[in-house]
Amino acid sequence: MSAESTPEPVIPEPAGSAPRRGRGRRRKAPGRGRKALRVAAWTAAGVVVLGGTGAGYVYFKLNGNIHSLDINQALGADRPTKIDNGSQNILVLGSDSRSGSNKKLGGGTDDGSARSDTAMIVHVYEGHKRASVVSVPRDTLVDRPACTDTSGTTHPAATGVMFNEAYSTGGAACAVKTVESLTGIRMDHYLEVDFQGFQKLIDDLGGVPVTTNRNIDDPQSHLTLRAGTHTLDGEQALGLVRTRHGVGDGSDLGRIQLQQAFVKALINQVEHVGVFSNPKKLYDLADTATKAVTTDSDLGSVNALADFADGLKGIGAKNMTMITMPVQYDPADPNRVIMEPAKAHLVWNALKNDQQIPKSATTGTAAGEAKGVVTS
Repeated sequence: MSAESTPEPVIPEPAGSAPRRGRGRRRKAPGRGRKALRVAAWTAAGVVVLGGTGAGYVYFKLNGNIHSLDINQALGADRPTKIDNGSQNILVLGSDSRSGSNKKLGGGTDDGSARSDTAMIVHVYEGHKRASVVSVPRDTLVDRPACTDTSGTTHPAATGVMFNEAYSTGGAACAVKTVESLTGIRMDHYLEVDFQGFQKLIDDLGGVPVTTNRNIDDPQSHLTLRAGTHTLDGEQALGLVRTRHGVGDGSDLGRIQLQQAFVKALINQVEHVGVFSNPKKLYDLADTATKAVTTDSDLGSVNALADFADGLKGIGAKNMTMITMPVQYDPADPNRVIMEPAKAHLVWNALKNDQQIPKSATTGTAAGEAKGVVTS
């Protein structure tokens, strides 16, 4: 077949859908709003790259792009009991690998190691119409349990180490093990997005509009923005979600507040940009998305991701709560934070019982002083 006659890639029908009509009649396309909600569901989870994957059951040929890990096998049976109340819990990580093409992005130590630069616990409530997102500061001092990585190597427990040390020590399986140990909540799924894929996705979207309410200048994240409205390209967006020295009190908590604000801005952008009427742009986004994401093996295919995203299509920014895990600054080291057990218990107990997180859980906790710096 010649290049000129190569057919366009097709979008497979989801299981259980009505059969296609004959070639002489055009099938009515799914509503744009419905597709946008699917994408919004993923951006709410912090996994923006999956937006293209969930929209329209993207091209099946992208299946080979996805990298997956058998987290369940690595973790074994010593885990919190799965709560069968219709809710779901997903650990979302932004990986901070400094190897290969990632090492020039975002500043920091160029040592080729990998870190979980961003961590979010996403709780999807029964009915899949609401979600709560709990950001875990990477600088939180924790007691990491012994864990076995997906290669079968066992790592001994460690006391008083930074939270993101779990990922750099034993990868995804140790990160999940540590989160389950902290929360007492079983993670149903795991999703990871890397630097390069995040940056390219923003560029493929055509940028994301945000308003900065004060100047931001952080040489370490290569970001300089005057107060005002900007359309951030991929490099600027990456700088924004990684900056900590240009805003607030310079802590990781301030960076988390910027990340949460950017996620909401991104939701608004994806809902309004015309990617769904442009097959090539949709394909480019899906190609970037599936190359950028690592999942647990249960989500390790386009069809599985599409089915999962379809179940989240009712979640948008307005019915999503985003908080930071209750912490206080470590008295011995102001550059570190420690979990506040009593208030954190309120958060984990609410999620276990599929309830809204009470406001009292975050009252009086360390914040970061960057709230309101960026708005959509």
